[in-house]
Amino acid sequence: MVHIPKKRLPKFFSCPKCGKETVRVEIFREDGHAVARCSSCGLKEEFPIKPAQGEVDVYCTLTDRVYGSTKRATVTNVKKE
Repeated sequence: MVHIPKKRLPKFFSCPKCGKETVRVEIFREDGHAVARCSSCGLKEEFPIKPAQGEVDVYCTLTDRVYGSTKRATVTNVKKE
């Protein structure tokens, strides 16, 4: 009989700012918020959470906020000839 170990979510995540795996997410369910903090570059964000959200959901929100804040070039008023 072969024992297959159960996969677990990571304790540390990759930082979207510095790239090191030093982001840790703390969830405070009684207060309804979470804090994502990078111990390498000092990035720190606080988020309101829903009861069903976990650490990985908060990390995804962090990456969305960091990558979403970069300005992207957009094309507007393009005329077809």
